[in-house]
Amino acid sequence: MLTTPANIHTVCSETFKEYSSWLLRVRVFGHRVPNRLLYHLPSSSYGHPCLISSSSHLPEYNRVIKMAASETVLRLPLGSLFSSCHLPSFSLNSTPLLSFKPSSSRKRRGLRCTNTLARGDTFQSPDCVFKGKKLQSTRCRCQRNDVEEDIRSNLLPSDGLKSDLDEMPLPVNGNLSSNGSTQSAGTNSIEDEAWDLLRQSIVYYCGSPIGTIAANDPNSTSVLNYDQVFIRDFIPSGIAFLLKGEYDIVRNFILYTLQLQSWEKTMDCHSPGQGLMPASFKVKTVPLDGDDSMTEEVLDPDFGEAAIGRVAPVDSGLWWIILLRAYGKCTGDVSVQERVDVQTGIKMILKLCLADGFDMFPTLLVTDGSCMIDRRMGIHGHPLEIQALFYSALVCAREMLTPEDGSDDLIRALNNRLVALSFHIREYYWLDMKKINEIYRYQTEEYSYDAVNKFNIYPDQIPSWLVDFMPNRGGYLIGNLQPAHMDFRFFSLGNLWSIVSSLATNDQSHAILDFVEAKWAELVADMPFKICYPAMEGEEWRIITGSDPKNTPWSYHNGGSWPTLLWQLTVASIKMGRPEIAEKAVELAERRIAIDKWPEYYDTKRARFIGKQARLYQTWSIAGYLVAKLLLANPSAAKFLTSEEDSDLRNAFSCMISANPRRTRGRKKTQQPFIV
Repeated sequence: MLTTPANIHTVCSETFKEYSSWLLRVRVFGHRVPNRLLYHLPSSSYGHPCLISSSSHLPEYNRVIKMAASETVLRLPLGSLFSSCHLPSFSLNSTPLLSFKPSSSRKRRGLRCTNTLARGDTFQSPDCVFKGKKLQSTRCRCQRNDVEEDIRSNLLPSDGLKSDLDEMPLPVNGNLSSNGSTQSAGTNSIEDEAWDLLRQSIVYYCGSPIGTIAANDPNSTSVLNYDQVFIRDFIPSGIAFLLKGEYDIVRNFILYTLQLQSWEKTMDCHSPGQGLMPASFKVKTVPLDGDDSMTEEVLDPDFGEAAIGRVAPVDSGLWWIILLRAYGKCTGDVSVQERVDVQTGIKMILKLCLADGFDMFPTLLVTDGSCMIDRRMGIHGHPLEIQALFYSALVCAREMLTPEDGSDDLIRALNNRLVALSFHIREYYWLDMKKINEIYRYQTEEYSYDAVNKFNIYPDQIPSWLVDFMPNRGGYLIGNLQPAHMDFRFFSLGNLWSIVSSLATNDQSHAILDFVEAKWAELVADMPFKICYPAMEGEEWRIITGSDPKNTPWSYHNGGSWPTLLWQLTVASIKMGRPEIAEKAVELAERRIAIDKWPEYYDTKRARFIGKQARLYQTWSIAGYLVAKLLLANPSAAKFLTSEEDSDLRNAFSCMISANPRRTRGRKKTQQPFIV
């Protein structure tokens, strides 16, 4: 009796029909079909495999096809996606009940699955058990196989006959492919191709989808860390799956990354705060401790110890909270955020961010490279991107925290920080023509409690490009603010997410979009969207970036254009009732992004070249486009990503404005209707 290969994957019934037609072509070509083909079909009542005999049991074969169509899912042997992760046994719309434990070995730090697989068990069928109505695998898919070779050697005749079928590609990841092509057969639209590519990037851990790799470029010779699951990179992928109604992968991602939060993380004998979330993680297959004949899967996180520059990912925990809230809003399932371990994870992140320090400002103080711009770009201090995500995470956490004993102090600190942070950003980061003229007339060296130029900004800091660049209508939030320093560059993600999270006021949000429209030729040009504007050049580039060869002018983080920013632009545009801005940007991207093979970023002022070091088939470029398309098709779905400023916060902010903190050093507390 033949048995199926070990690595199998759930696909839709349409794929089974395609595979069935392939089997029928075997008969047409005159090949002898094997007497027994064994597949595992999920059933709501029993877990025994259906036995298909193609030669003598055709009625049984037809019955299995009908069963597959009625249950919509089935399992077929598939090939590996990439070197670090091959496809497992997995049932759609079910969450595996796995046991996991932290590694006791310092060298093998991370999350490991206790389900094991003998190294020699290449062709054994997985033992399946049922818990409720869900099919659970009791073994890891830790054994790698060449599935296509297994099928050809076992299912095709061994009589030496050869026909056109020998050259026919087998179904891989739900599509017929050949020569490493990543485009599915019959794909007629960019959107269909994008979904195929996104699903091909999925990473599995012990049979469960757990995230998407950063890039899946089949022609890349240097992988670096692009084969890992990055927290920030998965956000658009997770949102795309939520909008598509595929919730399990997002739920698994949230819970598994939460388990990584508390693991030991050390660099040169120093450990960061407990609430730090990893920048990325990778699924590894390693020998089982004490038994070299067995293997197990391990989640190996990177908290910045292996990252270029060794920078801790400040934004990872903030994005995790934002995605957790989006999951609950989209699915209506609040049981995940109400779990004790999830509540603890939220509090650990908040305590890390709200910890007292030396800073006089409510903004988060971070090093260079601690967010999407993860290389030296002169954003150390209080970059807008981190502040926008920080504010958004505080608002989301405020919605999800369950009242309990001992959390009053945390909630009070959270509310206080929200009010102070919103006032600080709106008042001191805002820049328009009126504010530029005000800065131009600043008096310096003011030593008093009622100083107008609080941060001692010198008027000569106003760059020459800004004078002609700022339109009469519109404005934006500057990139950074520190004593005697204002970073006047426009940073896209920080401004767009300030709109989404309501960190910017309603008038400021409209003004930001006015600015984008007025400067469309500079910020969008031939491909949306500039990560920042303008680029640093000449001596400024050499000093600030350290002559970084990847961040040359108008490339990568230094003025490069990133298609993934489409989804943030879309959410912001829809929230402000101006979806036509996003529609115009998406239409522009569709002209070439698929032809260019979904690059990570574009170079030059007008984004005419694919980035010189850009990875192709970059997952968040793909996912960003899909989220934009899904939201434009259903604008009401953007509500689970946006936040509205509630009346309490608005009243508290108004009280701070009326108290005129610019000119008053008050000792008595301002009467506020917002209790903190």
